[in-house]
Amino acid sequence: MPREWTTDAARLAAAHVPSDVRFATKPQLGVRMIERAIAADVPFAWVAADTVYGVGAVERALRKAGKGYVLGVRSDHQFHSWDRTPVVSGTAEDIAQRLKPSAWRRLSAGDGTKGPRLYDWAYLELADLEAAAFGGTGDAIRWTRGLLIRRSISDREMAYFSTWCPAGTAIETLVTVEGHRWAVEEGFEVAKTEFGLDHNETRSWHGWHRHVSLVMLALAMLTTIRHRANSGREKNQPAKLRKQIQIPGALVGAGGSPHRRASRATAH
Repeated sequence: MPREWTTDAARLAAAHVPSDVRFATKPQLGVRMIERAIAADVPFAWVAADTVYGVGAVERALRKAGKGYVLGVRSDHQFHSWDRTPVVSGTAEDIAQRLKPSAWRRLSAGDGTKGPRLYDWAYLELADLEAAAFGGTGDAIRWTRGLLIRRSISDREMAYFSTWCPAGTAIETLVTVEGHRWAVEEGFEVAKTEFGLDHNETRSWHGWHRHVSLVMLALAMLTTIRHRANSGREKNQPAKLRKQIQIPGALVGAGGSPHRRASRATAH
């Protein structure tokens, strides 16, 4: 909720906003989401986020919970190593500029609509810590703090990520975790364009929540139906059609037909 809303009592009352709702920054909202997921016993091992969520409070919450992360940071974010040779120190951008060509690896962040999303990546381990040293769970586990750098192949534009992972985690795993953000963003885009997530004229707190909840439920239901239908058909389809069916966000691949045999499947 925008800050200007939370300072307007009349506006809050007119929209029936609960009295305990207060303005919260993106990092605060991120920590709340993490805490709610943990309290609900949602199984997850990693959290990925872009720079808008920051790293301070989110990092502390995840370290304490014993969860790995790949969090976007700005180019001027400071990184420092200890007990490592050679020593790494400076802003993310400065560190990236000093890297040797051999430090970069070309890896895919996941498949997109045009195939693998390839970038050049570099990963620097900065320090190892015992879980107990920062109040985390699992005293016997050693964790590694690091810096992950992504460089575009076309224009060499860079993005930087603060990482936290069990010691020995490979760069491929961290790249995969970061790449999952694209799937999440794609999911929201489909929810907007295909299901009307942002197409509403609600005038109340409850009406807005009901609209969003219904849209997300519809998206989840149809995504599940598509997954079950496609998983039984893919091996019997020509290679060209298989590629079309697997395009993220497309309920039916271009040129493909609806799954008319789905009604014969066992109901769940």
